[in-house]
Amino acid sequence: MIIRRPLPDDHAAWRAMWDGYNTFYERTVAEDATAQAWTRITEGEQPRGFLAEIDGKAVGFVHWHFHDTNSAVLPQCYLQDLFTLPEARGMGAGRALIEAVYAEADRVGASQVYWLTQDFNTTARALYDKVAVKTPFIKYMHVS
Repeated sequence: MIIRRPLPDDHAAWRAMWDGYNTFYERTVAEDATAQAWTRITEGEQPRGFLAEIDGKAVGFVHWHFHDTNSAVLPQCYLQDLFTLPEARGMGAGRALIEAVYAEADRVGASQVYWLTQDFNTTARALYDKVAVKTPFIKYMHVS
């Protein structure tokens, strides 16, 4: 398994996984937001996304970003999206992608890496329980 930055030629594979990710979470993402996401993870000096590749095939992705916080001097890392193809689950891709984000966070000196998931995402949560600590926070939001 290889964990690497996505390249322009990876767009079709990434897009198919992105569509699968959005279907899983029962959400629709506008085309302009999808295009912007791809640009954010593939351009710039600071990585914001990785792909997991097995035998030359992209089987998963992770996206993240760093942000300031008022409760620490160092930035925090929000792991925003994580997805592996169903046929690749249980092969270590999810763990490898999370660990790659941990390494990137360590590289820039982030104070923590955190993420959200749906309560029904039991397969992923089994992994998350092994690689991180579940917190008691509940998410509230207002959509404009």
